[in-house]
Amino acid sequence: MTNTSLKLSSFAKINSFLRILGKRPDGYHEVVTLLQTISLCDEITFELRDDDQIVLHCDDPAIPVDETNLIVKAAVALNQRLQSSHGAEITLTKRIPAQGGLGGASSNAAVTLFALNALWRGNLRADHLWLIARGLGADVPFFLVGGRCLGIGIGSTVKPVHDPPKRSLIVVTPNAKVATANAYAALNAASLTTSESNSILSSSLADMFSAGSGRWPLQNEFEGVIFEIEPEIERAKVALLDAGARGALLAGSGSSVFGVFDDEVARDRALDNLKCEAGWRVFSCETVSRDEYFRAMNSSGFPLFTLS
Repeated sequence: MTNTSLKLSSFAKINSFLRILGKRPDGYHEVVTLLQTISLCDEITFELRDDDQIVLHCDDPAIPVDETNLIVKAAVALNQRLQSSHGAEITLTKRIPAQGGLGGASSNAAVTLFALNALWRGNLRADHLWLIARGLGADVPFFLVGGRCLGIGIGSTVKPVHDPPKRSLIVVTPNAKVATANAYAALNAASLTTSESNSILSSSLADMFSAGSGRWPLQNEFEGVIFEIEPEIERAKVALLDAGARGALLAGSGSSVFGVFDDEVARDRALDNLKCEAGWRVFSCETVSRDEYFRAMNSSGFPLFTLS
C-alpha cells in the first residue's frame, strides 16, 4: 500500500444452508442462512483523486459504472458519514459472475468501505462501517466479517461461527440468469414463524456450527423455484454430482451452483470429467477462513471484527 493507492481482492460467497421462514410485512423475506467466503474473487484498485469525483472503471462492459453500482454507493455513503468530499479512481477487474448468487456486488461494496476508510484516513471504527454496510444491502455486512457466518432476519444480521476445515470446491455458473428479486417473487412462502421460533432455530443452528464442528449441511430452499425457472441451473448441479462431487447445491439465490469435494485431487479429477454446456463458466476454488480473509484485507488497515 502507498499513501495514494490500494489494491484488494473482493471474495465471493456461497450459502451452504438457506431456509426461507416467510414473508415480512415490509415485503422482505425472513431467512436463516449459513454463508461462507470462497477464493473466487474480483480485484479492485483504489487511487486517490485531487478532486471530489468518484470514478469507476470495469473491464466487463455489462457492469454499470454509474451511481447504481454498489461500489459508487459505498463511496458516497462513506463520504456522507465522514461529512467529507473525497474523490477516488476505482478500477474493478470482474471475475465473480453477476447475478450468480455469489455476492459479488456486496463484496465489492464492503471492500470499498475498507479501502476508502483507509485511503481517506476516515479512521471509522468497525461498528460505524457496519452501520453503513447495513444501509447498502443485506449481504454487505457479512463481507465485513468473512469466513463462516450465520445470517438471520433478511440476512443482514450476521453471527460469526467457527470455520470448518478447508473444502475444495468447483463453482459452475451456467448460461442462465435469475435476478434475486425474481427468485423471491416466485416463492410461495408460508406466513412468518413467530419470533420465538425464529430465535430457537437460529440458536440451534449456531450450536450446530459451533467450535470444532466440521459439519457441512447442504440445503437451499430456493432450489425448487430456481430450477423450475431455469432448468439449465439444475443441469449444472447434476453435472457436478456426475463428475464426483460429494454434494452440490445452488450457491445462493442466483444462477451459480457449487460442488464439494474431498480434496484437491478429487476436485481436479472432477474438472477433467465435468461435462459442460456452451456458455457455462467453471471456477476451481476453495473456502476462505476468517483468518485468511482478515489477512487479505489487512493491508487496508481496516478495524477487525472479532469472533466472540
